[in-house]
Amino acid sequence: MRVTKDTVVTLNYRVFDTDGNVIDDGKEPLVYLHGGYDGIFPRLEELIHDKAVGEKFTVKLQPEEAFGDYDENLVLVEDASLFPEHIEVGMAFERVSEAGEEDVIYRITDIAEGKVVIDGNHPLAGQALIFEIEIAAVRPATQEERAHGHPHEG
Repeated sequence: MRVTKDTVVTLNYRVFDTDGNVIDDGKEPLVYLHGGYDGIFPRLEELIHDKAVGEKFTVKLQPEEAFGDYDENLVLVEDASLFPEHIEVGMAFERVSEAGEEDVIYRITDIAEGKVVIDGNHPLAGQALIFEIEIAAVRPATQEERAHGHPHEG
């Protein structure tokens, strides 16, 4: 069976940065519903389309094809009094926008002198990524999976 719209695809994969450092070792296969359901990056879905089980490929995605370009406007310095007492660098939270825009997940990147630096960029924003992919399994999606827009396990 080939990968087509409304198939559930299982991928074995690994992700590297451009220096060859492992970003994701792919210990768990990625399972997604193929055909524009936003389960994976559109460029990867395009390359996977019409492939069969056992096929392998390597592709480099530019930042705009993966987690986007780094946006300096998403880095904010806030007064520490706006945060709970026991915050730490690395903590993440969702910030509800006042302008009705899409909510953004912010990570605390620094705490110093009564200020907290928060970053709404994805940790991999601005980076090109190299994907090694193998099509491990393909099956038709159920009617329920198509209706829900994602695969159901088991």
